[in-house]
Amino acid sequence: MKHRQNVCSVGLGGRMIVSLRRISPARKLFAQRCLFFSTIPQVWIKQRTFHPCIYPDSLANIDENVKPGDIVAVHVRNERESFGYGFANPRAKVPLRVFHHKVLEEGHVQPDTLLVDRIQSAIDMRLSLLNMPSHTNAFRVINSDGDGLSGLTVDKYGSTLSIVVHSLGIYQRLPSWLPLIHKQLATKSHTIHVDPDIAQMEGIDMRDHERLFGQQFNRRIVVKEHKMMFEVDFTLGHKTGFFCDQRDNRKMFGDLTRSMLKMNPDTRILDLCCYTGGFAISAATSGAKKVIGVDLDENAVSQAQRNAEMNRVDVEWVHADAFDYARQASKQGAQFSIVACDPSKFVSSRDPSARAAGLRKYEDLNKLAVGLVRRGGLYVTCSCSGMLSMSEFEDIVSRAAHSAGRRLQFIDRTGAPPDHPTMSNTPEAKYLKVLWSKVI
Repeated sequence: MKHRQNVCSVGLGGRMIVSLRRISPARKLFAQRCLFFSTIPQVWIKQRTFHPCIYPDSLANIDENVKPGDIVAVHVRNERESFGYGFANPRAKVPLRVFHHKVLEEGHVQPDTLLVDRIQSAIDMRLSLLNMPSHTNAFRVINSDGDGLSGLTVDKYGSTLSIVVHSLGIYQRLPSWLPLIHKQLATKSHTIHVDPDIAQMEGIDMRDHERLFGQQFNRRIVVKEHKMMFEVDFTLGHKTGFFCDQRDNRKMFGDLTRSMLKMNPDTRILDLCCYTGGFAISAATSGAKKVIGVDLDENAVSQAQRNAEMNRVDVEWVHADAFDYARQASKQGAQFSIVACDPSKFVSSRDPSARAAGLRKYEDLNKLAVGLVRRGGLYVTCSCSGMLSMSEFEDIVSRAAHSAGRRLQFIDRTGAPPDHPTMSNTPEAKYLKVLWSKVI
């Protein structure tokens, strides 16, 4: 019993006092962890939370020697055990991004190794478990918080990686990760986007961007999705260049179009806020002859036209505001068998007045859109606002339909496909909501 003494004690400021005399393997492992945590900067949070994004009000203390982008050991105030690892950036809007919420039980894993393992795990899931290449060469490889890599989004489009970064810690390490990702996915080029506002908040110096990443890529490429082809424009496209999160919904839209055509060969279809024409082209390739796509983005409409030509289908493209088009179509008594409505994000802030304004936009647009669906027709409406739940969205759409003198028979509720996983500790990551209904 004489050797059974405390092997690790925690002093003020997280300093470790360690003795490694004859001790059991378990105690030796604990001591090794203590030694490791004494060598990296420390951050304390006020209380336990498993959300990866820690905001300033939730921080208790940060070591003075923490540099922006550092990997830090995360502790909970007044708790002895370390809570995990994270990226620290004291100047950022999100000063701490936790990527691991507990030291592993077996062995000691360096956080940098753990991050590489996360990347490999994300790739393995897409290639082996989901077998994404079997039906498309455009899919999400890393889904930020959904893959335990907060601040990193990677999409694969053919032989090109389209990467969006929201974290300085991620940005600093990305050059060392890129060779691994390229090798695993057999990709050859990449484009890396950092929003200027994010760069300023995170302290990302874009002056070295070319030197760090040496970006060389084709501005436009063509990808395959099921039996369709779409152009991806990395310069003018939104986000990573293409909305592959709607892939399964576009297929379902095409399947329902075929079913409607069997009942009524004269089926007319409207794609409001069509962007580059995903739903419209899916309907047209499914046999619909009367399809209209509407969008305010002139570049997107031009791209939609090229997509239709590639798929050898005829679609009437209209460059117009969705609200204005729907009002005018309603005045003219236009009716469609199927209407899809997929607007941009209307709710992007927790500010009460901004949120209320966004909710009104959703209700107004859905009231106009559902009024264009003939009774017995199908209405498909979407929201990409993460701060709006599916139940809240359904309430809004239902009110809008009732205001338009319609009732909705909901037949399905969908979201993003499996290559866009979410974690249980980030419910707001389930941003995409799609309601499928029959109009009564």
